[in-house]
Amino acid sequence: MTTFQKDTEATEDRAGLSVAGAAGASDKAAPHDEALTRPTAHLGFGPPAEQSLEVGVIGNCAYSALIDSRARVVWCCLPRFDGDPVFNALLHPGEEASAWSIEIEDFASSRQWYEPNTAVLRTQLFDTAGQCIEITDFAPRFHSRSRYFRPLTMVRRVKPVVGAPRIRVKLAPRFQWGAAAPTITRGSNHIRYVGPEFAIRLNTDASVSHILSHQPFVLSREHNFVLGADETLTDGIADTARHFEQETIAYWRTWSKRLAIPFEYQEAVIRAAITLKLSLYEDTGAIVAAMTTSIPEAPGSQRNWDYRYCWLRDAFFVVRALNSLSEVGTMEDYLRWLSNVVIGSRGEHIQPLYGIGLESQLPESFVDGLPGYRGMGPVRVGNQAQEHFQHDVYGNIVLGAAQAFHDHRLLSRAGLAEFPYLEAVGEQAIRVYGTPDAGMWELRTRARVHTSSALMSWAACDRLAKIARALGLPERAAYWHGHSSRMREEILAKSWCEERQAFAESFGGHELDASILLMVEVGLIDARDPRFISTVDAMEKALCDGPYMRRYEAADDFGKPETAFNICTFWRIDALAKIGRKAQARQIFETMLAARNPLGLLSEDTHPVTGEMWGNFPQTYSMVGIINAAVRLSAPWDSCI
Repeated sequence: MTTFQKDTEATEDRAGLSVAGAAGASDKAAPHDEALTRPTAHLGFGPPAEQSLEVGVIGNCAYSALIDSRARVVWCCLPRFDGDPVFNALLHPGEEASAWSIEIEDFASSRQWYEPNTAVLRTQLFDTAGQCIEITDFAPRFHSRSRYFRPLTMVRRVKPVVGAPRIRVKLAPRFQWGAAAPTITRGSNHIRYVGPEFAIRLNTDASVSHILSHQPFVLSREHNFVLGADETLTDGIADTARHFEQETIAYWRTWSKRLAIPFEYQEAVIRAAITLKLSLYEDTGAIVAAMTTSIPEAPGSQRNWDYRYCWLRDAFFVVRALNSLSEVGTMEDYLRWLSNVVIGSRGEHIQPLYGIGLESQLPESFVDGLPGYRGMGPVRVGNQAQEHFQHDVYGNIVLGAAQAFHDHRLLSRAGLAEFPYLEAVGEQAIRVYGTPDAGMWELRTRARVHTSSALMSWAACDRLAKIARALGLPERAAYWHGHSSRMREEILAKSWCEERQAFAESFGGHELDASILLMVEVGLIDARDPRFISTVDAMEKALCDGPYMRRYEAADDFGKPETAFNICTFWRIDALAKIGRKAQARQIFETMLAARNPLGLLSEDTHPVTGEMWGNFPQTYSMVGIINAAVRLSAPWDSCI
């Protein structure tokens, strides 16, 4: 954690309330008095809630934390997204888990929601006598001293709402992936937790003795907890917590107010946009694919990956979705990171992912001390996919950077100086076009000439031609247009499978793959082309379980996929809308909105039978899908106002 100095920022979000424990969440904000969760009541202080993805996320573009429906912090990595999980209970179901809980005695039920249009999370806990406490959780983020103040600080404020119940505060961080217990020292109003590499400090106006001993005490007034850098606060604890909350709420509300949102599905879009913003590591401009590692894609599947890094593919889709809402600040930050990747490659091979600090080496290893989500290990750190050749990466780079050459709102538009670096990426796209690779699904034991990879090589050349025209470079425009025309004809010919009456996942292939739907997304083919419509129909039969869609039909390194991949379902929604089946697309979209957790968040996968979320969380790909579908399907504003 770093610095606690007083600072400030602007505002962002309009996301709505949500009820912890509800079966699904509509895009409308849930009122505070709606449907409380009612698990079995526990007299005294019972066990924590079972592991699930019914969690909320707080963050400030420097770090994030996941908090369950009973206000228990179950995941938080420091000093950045890909760091050491000082709270690891999401991957550790046992008593040795590290977590931070604020419990009410004789717990009966809970209710949880976001302060509208913000990343400030509120949780109410009720006891069997009807007494209630409210916990407010957030990571400070606001504008101060001509910069964004985003300290590695978690603020928790707890107050009695009804009665004066007893509570218990259990703060138990661990270090080195749970292997090292901290050395603890104390002061009159603080506790230091010293690990092998860094220390964190809790400043609080609650009893230090009660916190250290886990002693229950009566909550008769508000208490504040500020966990962060091992530094003394410059102001009083309560004053600091109150000031940080007020400024953070103001920042997010201003930010969200500036979004160009669709008329329908507004709360769902705002919550998705805030979640995508929270996935930005602002220090470098990287965007993480998710905030967790090793949540399995399906029960007991061993498909447990570490997603706390920046995939160029995923980041492009995040930037594209936020740009569609007129939020270009994230793109500007990401382009800082991307330019370093491009220039550093010197026109050679570019990895599909890097560390958020531009690390190229992300060796994959296992953590033996953590049992995993619901005991379903292994727990992985690092990702072997950094070694892969995934040829779609070059198209994703060009697509991610293209708007910077055309958007007059940007203070620093890309131009003639930047174009040669992007052309070098395009030359790589030409070189790898039509050669085997691991594909966008990162198959570890099989290489083919994947249609999706060839498609992105075409997209790179197509966009470079358009950029060249915008820059007044007709010869370069003709050069890139020539390559894109050649590739387009070949892709449409070589990926077409006459037997399946569909575009296949590889040149000369027979199997179907949802990524083919991106043909329309990036503009290779018109959605009304009979071949594309026939492909959508074929995929519906082969890849869909009702409204849900799997990535591909062939078995991979771990067998056939069991769960639906959420972004594929959203690609299907988009394709259906574009070919004129808007009613069907809306129906599927409503199903996906209901599949979100009670706070409006999605993971990577949905089980088509149980409806349960699986895979890393919150998944940027999935949140992107919510925005894209809402923008595509919403009625226009002028239809009502």
